[in-house]
Amino acid sequence: MTRVLQKRDIARFGMWALALGALGGCKVGPDFVEPHAPVVQDWTMAAHPQFERGEDVVARWWEALNDPVLNELVETTYRQNPSLHAAGVRVLEAQARRAIAFGLLFPQHQEAFGDWTWNQLSENAGATTLDRNLAQNAAGVVANPLGTVANGVVGEPGLDTTFHNWQLGLGASWELDFWGRYRRGIEAADAQVLATLADYDDVLVSLVAEVATHYVLLRTYEEQLAVARSNVTIQQRSLELAETKFEGGITTGLDPAQAAALLHDTEAKAIELESRIAQTKSTLCVLLGLPPQDFSQILGDNRLIPSAPDQITIGIPADLLRRRPDVRRAERVLAAQSAVIGIATADLYPSFSLSGDFGLAAEHFSGLWRGNSVQAFAGPSFRWAILNYGRIENNVRVQDAAYQALISNYESVVLRAQGEVESAMAGFLGARKQVETLTLSVNAAERAVNLAEQQYRGGIADYTRVLTTQDFLTTTQDRLVFTRGAVALNLVAMYRSLGGGWELREGQDLVPETIKEQMKARTNWGEMINADRIR
Repeated sequence: MTRVLQKRDIARFGMWALALGALGGCKVGPDFVEPHAPVVQDWTMAAHPQFERGEDVVARWWEALNDPVLNELVETTYRQNPSLHAAGVRVLEAQARRAIAFGLLFPQHQEAFGDWTWNQLSENAGATTLDRNLAQNAAGVVANPLGTVANGVVGEPGLDTTFHNWQLGLGASWELDFWGRYRRGIEAADAQVLATLADYDDVLVSLVAEVATHYVLLRTYEEQLAVARSNVTIQQRSLELAETKFEGGITTGLDPAQAAALLHDTEAKAIELESRIAQTKSTLCVLLGLPPQDFSQILGDNRLIPSAPDQITIGIPADLLRRRPDVRRAERVLAAQSAVIGIATADLYPSFSLSGDFGLAAEHFSGLWRGNSVQAFAGPSFRWAILNYGRIENNVRVQDAAYQALISNYESVVLRAQGEVESAMAGFLGARKQVETLTLSVNAAERAVNLAEQQYRGGIADYTRVLTTQDFLTTTQDRLVFTRGAVALNLVAMYRSLGGGWELREGQDLVPETIKEQMKARTNWGEMINADRIR
């Protein structure tokens, strides 16, 4: 039943709101505590003179490789890669979801409504009714009229049998955050925003490392191709010498046959390397956000493998907890799940709400603005799902089990991060030592090839010695180039495992302006479109 609110009703309603609102400071469920991570004190190879224990890993580590082309490729990838753009938009999405969670602290259901009912009663008591809604819920909910359709009795002949009923009003319902359900929801949304930002950083770290990896591979293949072509020239010269001796009757046909076999095998290796170069360039194009194309102008003629700096800053293992994006993401996902336990726990307790309707009703539209047209309802209520306790308790247990599993996942991420660093450091140092010994081996192999060829020309040695030394030279030179590439690749893997590279986005928008313009053309984002500007 609707009635006009008196002053004492308004005062009583306000007292209820203040009393229940004052009790809204409670939050059930556990407060998040950062989990313990199994972290060693120092790296096992930290004492090596190649490494230094600086507090911060080089943020723009690729610049330490002193390759302008690589620097340009990284910058281009940051500007154009679609996967990175998608990760940036997901940060905006998380910000919008947080705004939804924050909005639940205020009245959750609000609607504006209006209704006009016209009744024309005929003499035989038949009725024609026309209902028209004048207004709807501001959020798009269909209006719900306050009162009932006006009723009338068929009058005497000559009397007016037309009846009208006009209604306008507002309604609202507010579930108070008595147990902290909605504040836990904001906690979870906050953690998800940071987890999404860590996802973006992880994508950026991976992209930079992928670009550097494929660039190093490209330069490695190009140097291997140059070595193969150089050996093709040497082996062609030996084949011509073997054919000359065979035609002169000095040797049998075995010598030119062996020379041709080695030559064609080396030519086949060169063809394979040309294919790898083309494939690597295509992969780089995709990473740069470009369709596969010839971008030789960007790559230039520099065919040297990037060299490692003399000193490499590795920091300490504890730095991984704040620097590696995947570790930060695992910790924030854990924090969000902790808040979800509180949300589930709140269902065990009664929920308190304040609801009310305020409206105007009259037979004529002009009468809506008179004092006696006001009708309203307001009051507190509560709900308590007592009979669902078993399901609610089990849901709390489900969320707690998920939280415990995420703790184990966090520990696993931290352990894997440390293992990746140690593995990359071992690979880097091992490859550096190999380069030193392989360089000596190549120098000796080059001398052996020259001596064997001279002895073959002088008839002192047979062609088998020439064949053996040339084959060994080809293999050793190829291994040297490959190992030099491995040095750079392990350095890239080390920086990636240390979590370097995400700092590239500091002070920058996560979503390019062109994409923001597309989004604003579809949807009113307001100032939230700039919510990706994490400083």
